[in-house]
Amino acid sequence: MIPPVNSKLIEGPYLADLLDQPQALQRAVDGLENSAALQKFARSLSRGDYKRAVLTGMGSSFQVFYPLYLALCEFGIPSQMVETSELVLYMRRLLDEHTLLVAVSQSGRSAETIRLLGLTAGRVPTIGVTNTPDSPLAAQSDAVVLMRAGQETTVSCKTYVATLVVLEWLSAVLRGADLAKTREQLQQAAPAAKAYLANWRSHVENLLPRLAGIKHVFVTGRGASLAAAENGGLILKESTHTPAEGMSAAAFRHGPFELLAPHVFVVVFEGDEAGAKLNRRLADDIAAAGGKSVVVGEDAADEVFRLPRVPALVRPVMEMLPVQMMSLALAAINGHEAGRFSHSAKITTVE
Repeated sequence: MIPPVNSKLIEGPYLADLLDQPQALQRAVDGLENSAALQKFARSLSRGDYKRAVLTGMGSSFQVFYPLYLALCEFGIPSQMVETSELVLYMRRLLDEHTLLVAVSQSGRSAETIRLLGLTAGRVPTIGVTNTPDSPLAAQSDAVVLMRAGQETTVSCKTYVATLVVLEWLSAVLRGADLAKTREQLQQAAPAAKAYLANWRSHVENLLPRLAGIKHVFVTGRGASLAAAENGGLILKESTHTPAEGMSAAAFRHGPFELLAPHVFVVVFEGDEAGAKLNRRLADDIAAAGGKSVVVGEDAADEVFRLPRVPALVRPVMEMLPVQMMSLALAAINGHEAGRFSHSAKITTVE
């Protein structure tokens, strides 16, 4: 039986942030520029001036890097994703003039970011990606890429999808890809998100009976979809107070599969062609073992899990939308105002 749902738990500031995502995406695309500073970094990479690229952030600002990480590795640039806290405490030897540092922080002033800037300012080539143009990160970076997501008062949503867009642009610039084509493809993100979110009420109504009684959620994917998988686990925990975990689809078979039961719900991103067959088989095996699974993709049976058809580099943006709809439904079922912080804050100021 579905518990009574208080609409006020759904229709609050978090929903407002979610519904502003198409506008945030458009602002992000409209603000894209191939600045002289970014061009300089691209030339340095092509000459082999750097031994490595280090991609760093915390929480959603870390998980968002995975598509860029894959692209740089495929392009032949040795790259590492390192949480900022780990980087400043245990991996400082990476912070030298031979490292291209890409740091993401929505606020540009979180505790870990400030510590990092104290170690790198003036000696480590840095590209800062932030939503806050007057932040310490923006001021102390050699090149700045702005998300332009607008004010965000709840858990990361607008800033996350806007960051995906600007990192795709940064990826294209650094790799010397076709920028006109990249911009044209990224322009499809805002209208696709708007079309999906126009039906948010029916999406949530669809999910309420399906998520009733669910006590644990896993979000899984491969390749670029791993960004959405890991971030999906994070925002479900943060916005609904439901135990949730994001991980690779392959890793789910190595232990978590034993947790399958009727109260466990597993989201499986179909992803790209390389992993789609494996991901669909995982979903089938989960159902056969007594768990509940759904496949998120362009051909999903249920509208709420069916993604708009967009270019591959936009897919990671679209993948977050069904998880966000789940967060609205789960929060209401749990009697929690969706997206409201209870024990932390928007900006983390303590390491």
